[in-house]
Amino acid sequence: MKKNITLIVLLIITVFSASSADKSTEATFRINKNLSVFNAVIRELDLNYVDTLNYDKVIKNAVDGMLSKLDPYTVYMPEDETDDLKFMTTGEYGGIGALIMKTNDGVCVSEPYEGMPAQKNDVRAGDVILTIDGQDVSKLSVNEVSNLLKGTPNTVIKLKIKRIGEKNPIEKSFLREKIQINPIHYSACINEKTGYILIGEFTDKTAQEFKTAVNEMVKSQKIENLIIDLRNNGGGLVDEAVKIAGYFVPKGTEIVRTKGKKEEETKAYSTTFEPVFGNMNIVVLVNRGTASASEILCGALQDLDRAVIVGERTFGKGLVQSVRSVGYGGHLKVTTAKYYIPSGRCIQAIDYSHRNEDGSVGRVPDSLTSIYKTMHGRLVRDGGGIVPDTLTVDDKKLNISYYIFAQNLYFEYANIYCSKHGSIPKPSEFQLSDEDFNDFKNFLKAKNFKYNLQTEKYYDDLLEVAGYEGLDKEAKAEFDALRLKLKPDIDKNLELNKSDVVEVLSLELIKRYYFQKGEIEFSLRQDDDLNVAVNILNNKEFIAKILKL
Repeated sequence: MKKNITLIVLLIITVFSASSADKSTEATFRINKNLSVFNAVIRELDLNYVDTLNYDKVIKNAVDGMLSKLDPYTVYMPEDETDDLKFMTTGEYGGIGALIMKTNDGVCVSEPYEGMPAQKNDVRAGDVILTIDGQDVSKLSVNEVSNLLKGTPNTVIKLKIKRIGEKNPIEKSFLREKIQINPIHYSACINEKTGYILIGEFTDKTAQEFKTAVNEMVKSQKIENLIIDLRNNGGGLVDEAVKIAGYFVPKGTEIVRTKGKKEEETKAYSTTFEPVFGNMNIVVLVNRGTASASEILCGALQDLDRAVIVGERTFGKGLVQSVRSVGYGGHLKVTTAKYYIPSGRCIQAIDYSHRNEDGSVGRVPDSLTSIYKTMHGRLVRDGGGIVPDTLTVDDKKLNISYYIFAQNLYFEYANIYCSKHGSIPKPSEFQLSDEDFNDFKNFLKAKNFKYNLQTEKYYDDLLEVAGYEGLDKEAKAEFDALRLKLKPDIDKNLELNKSDVVEVLSLELIKRYYFQKGEIEFSLRQDDDLNVAVNILNNKEFIAKILKL
């Protein structure tokens, strides 16, 4: 009997091994076959195509096309994008510390970072870059100018810039530095017992900077409550999210588990130290821009009933990427696993493996999601991101404020304003005056500002279809009335949406004088979600009820 069992087991192993070998051989054949075809196509193009090929561009386009059919996160980065890869993981690069953008006048500085070479050497937002180290950059793209601004720390860079209010170009010469963007964009005590911290991204220093910032608030104000702002945080390194969760939950708590095709991609991430802020009350702010590692953090704190989540449903990115070297200095950032937070759910919202006939993909409907339970038995769902415990709604409509922004007119006006005003009140006190608002309206008139509503773009299509169906004449009066409503009354709409226009313009002005921290400080003055978070933290019974403590 034992011999028979042994024989059967051996037969099964043999069949399985043969089957696996057949699959492996088949896969190898198909890969080699298609690579041979691809190679032949490139050769034929090289020999016969009417124009000279840019080989690097053709191959890059082919690779990008192939990867685009998988998911948006699997991408190829050639050697010249290595600095971007480093910046994504460390927040570091060598340069002048400023954002740039394209305008009608050329490439200009849009936002210098406080305390970095550009700002320390009085390079301002609105300055148009004419030359870099003597090279004319007027016809270069933003990416090309960015590459010239970057360089080895402690090397000299020479800029010639054009500034509003100055007749002649200004020349600047200073040293590039190692630019380290702090992943903690802002932290402050917002009342006697409550601290606020904004995490911008998860780089290799996020957890340590987070711990330092919270400890400072604990020492200075003895805070008992903490608001963690993850809104518009697109993620980053998983390890850093796990470390931050570990500051609040017991040692050895599993925060996330990844599952992939390969064994090394399947692993559990647990906390490795005792909690530093184990008794702190936490509210986490999220929105539709909260994704990836930031969803791991807020999702784990929700599943462990450790924090109240406030805001909009999050993005829903439950995929993990790894970076692989592919030779010649290039790298492949490839999706290697899905992640599962403590309740066992994966919050991936889009199934990229099943596409519609036109290649499009859709979100997983709530009706097809599954129910899971948090540590204290609260019901949560997989798929479709993290649903907050307290949902808030961004009810702002697409109005004239958006169209002013889209035409870069807030930025242009701020350039003129700053050339005439040496200072403005600090962010906690600044109020845009009616005189300044009227001046801005006159600026828009001088720029001959006009815009078309998004609805108007569909009007002509509707009218054309109505013509096919004979309704254009029958409903002519109604169509004419609709056409009139689609012509914006700019003066009227500026007054109707004054608060939105003033808010965006104020933020642009604040940023010029008080930089990124000032902009955040000002925006928090009118932050409805922040007020909801503060009210929750002031009601310990409500927190206990939500978390079933």
